[in-house]
Amino acid sequence: MLAYPAMLDVSRELVAFLAGLLADERTARGTRTNTRALSCGKQSLFALVWFRERRDVALIGRGLGISRATAYRYLDEAIDVLAAQAPDLHEALARGHHEGWSHVMLDGKVVATDRLRVKTTSKKGKIIDSWYSGKTHDFGGNIQALTRPDGLPVWVSPVEPGSTHDLTAARAHVLGALYAAAGRGLPTLADPGYDGAGLG
Repeated sequence: MLAYPAMLDVSRELVAFLAGLLADERTARGTRTNTRALSCGKQSLFALVWFRERRDVALIGRGLGISRATAYRYLDEAIDVLAAQAPDLHEALARGHHEGWSHVMLDGKVVATDRLRVKTTSKKGKIIDSWYSGKTHDFGGNIQALTRPDGLPVWVSPVEPGSTHDLTAARAHVLGALYAAAGRGLPTLADPGYDGAGLG
């Protein structure tokens, strides 16, 4: 296999930001200097290549001289430090109140996954695969996303199995906080999949 130079359409500031988060995490873990296969900057670049290109993790890792296992571990570390920056639901709604949004929007999405063999019983009493979605007719995880009025996501729920209906997932993760926000003047718009979830 041959390596080749390539361009990545992300800013240097973004690479430096993620590298800083990784450096802080390494410090918090007590990682000694020069004991990792990649510097924080190279690990940041590696993760951003994966986010932008969605190529095979092991192949990107090989281009940087790291093993498959190290590549997956480094990607997981980068995802974890980025996820830790996300606001929680109450922070996102407080931001909406503070910035004067007219409303927020709630929508569910089934994100494709590899097949997981976890069985459950459907409402009809039939044994089904938990991660198989009747909505998309594929395996995936159901996430609920809350967006600003212009559609920019501000919060995403923990994942539920793909067989979970949007309304069920919303009840588990977000509806209680949305009821409180609506009472303070920040209503929620949602598609017909959430019928029956309203206050009145």
